[in-house]
Amino acid sequence: MTVYLGQRKEVADTGVKVSPLGLGTVKIGRNTAVKYPSSFKIPNDKQVQELLAQTWGLGINLLDTAPAYGNSEQRLGELLSKQQHEFVIATKVGETFDAKTGESHYNFTPEFIINSIKQSLKNLRRDVLDIVLIHSDGNDKQIIEQGALDVLADLKQQGLIRATGMSTKTVEGGLLALQQSDLAMVMHNLDYQQEQAVLDQAEKDNKGIFIKKALASGHLTPDSVQDNFNLIYANQAVSSVIIGTINPKHLEDNVAKVSKALI
Repeated sequence: MTVYLGQRKEVADTGVKVSPLGLGTVKIGRNTAVKYPSSFKIPNDKQVQELLAQTWGLGINLLDTAPAYGNSEQRLGELLSKQQHEFVIATKVGETFDAKTGESHYNFTPEFIINSIKQSLKNLRRDVLDIVLIHSDGNDKQIIEQGALDVLADLKQQGLIRATGMSTKTVEGGLLALQQSDLAMVMHNLDYQQEQAVLDQAEKDNKGIFIKKALASGHLTPDSVQDNFNLIYANQAVSSVIIGTINPKHLEDNVAKVSKALI
């Protein structure tokens, strides 16, 4: 029997409601300089269409992308225009990826952020972006103090973004992001729980939490996946857990395990 994730959780008070599991889409746009245990081939359009249809059929309404994920945004924009499903899309700003050199470049100036948002709107074929996160390079506090989240707040005020946040790499950055935006994306799994304070603060403040690298980028042993989801969803603040897979069976297995963890 196929499990269906029908639950939805609102991110802060933004009106954006997301499923407890989200599909990360780096693997549909980029397969170089990524931290997965084994190499993979980027799926063709038909395979991505089938994956998106399966994702929706399992009750997942959240897709996570970024300009740094190769041509993931463009492919989603094109392929979703052929489907009737109203996915919530989270994208990012601040990091770009050079496929020729295999290197990431970071820019958090207001001009860059605004231009990046305009490009994402075009790529995703949207009039409004559901969720935009600052894609931190690790200098969370500095990025926030330089006003990156303020720029996103202005764009939200203009009606171009529905929810703002930051994919952070430090506890201090996560806490600051919660003060100045709607959500923080943090790492949390069986092997790494150093950002628990951010999850606790989000629960107090009714802010959103997205979990990245929930399965340690595929490095967790298969028999620990259920325990891992149990640990994560024990935190009431968790809005959604992002997993990046292009394997239909893995996706279905993870949905079954998430469903069990939510009981």
